[in-house]
Amino acid sequence: MGYLDGFLVTIRQHILFGGKRVTTEYSGGRGARKKGRATDPDVDHDTKIAKPERLHGRHVLNRYEDGMEKCIGCELCAGVCPAKCIYVRGADNPIDDPVSPGERYGFVYEINYLRCIHCDLCVEACPTEAITESKLFEFSFTNRADAIYTKDELLVGDDGRAQRLPWELWTGGEDDHTSAWMRATSPGGAAEYEGRVAWSGELGFGVRPPELGQSADRGESDLGPSRADDAPHFDESGPDR
Repeated sequence: MGYLDGFLVTIRQHILFGGKRVTTEYSGGRGARKKGRATDPDVDHDTKIAKPERLHGRHVLNRYEDGMEKCIGCELCAGVCPAKCIYVRGADNPIDDPVSPGERYGFVYEINYLRCIHCDLCVEACPTEAITESKLFEFSFTNRADAIYTKDELLVGDDGRAQRLPWELWTGGEDDHTSAWMRATSPGGAAEYEGRVAWSGELGFGVRPPELGQSADRGESDLGPSRADDAPHFDESGPDR
């Protein structure tokens, strides 16, 4: 009868025996619900909790400011993905109607979100900043096919915004700042370049500003004064020496 002792642990948690409920309804990332105030008068108009600037969410395929796609079909994102959830096939750009500025473009681009772990390694590997992650994390599928996002679903629209799919919960602002860490790192780890714009513009957003808080932006820090003023400045003709 010793195996019944395990059931006693469960039975004791029942409300009839004085047990307390330890599970709560999903808050949806909202303040009042997260604090357990289900009867709060503002719960129906509850606002979402602010997301961290570097949160990894649903991916987007970006376009240049002229509308051309950034993806060149190099497949580096698929190669670096530890979960093997990305499938890419490149094709030669049509001469009369090129899709991207390069010789090739991403003809097929798919991400399987049943396997994706949102590690952001694909973003780091991309040489053209074509793939970035938004802050959307609430999307629920009713079938497995919907979990495999195609290029048409990942590619931003003519306004530069991510496609809004029926099973996704967009409340606004989730794609305002995509993969912000990418605009805070410096080439080769040189602190002199931190905070300097070294990325291309995006459709609908232009050239995004660098993330603040890096050593080149703080001025005086624990490590000493910033060396940003001593770093070379770049323009269209090259670095100023």
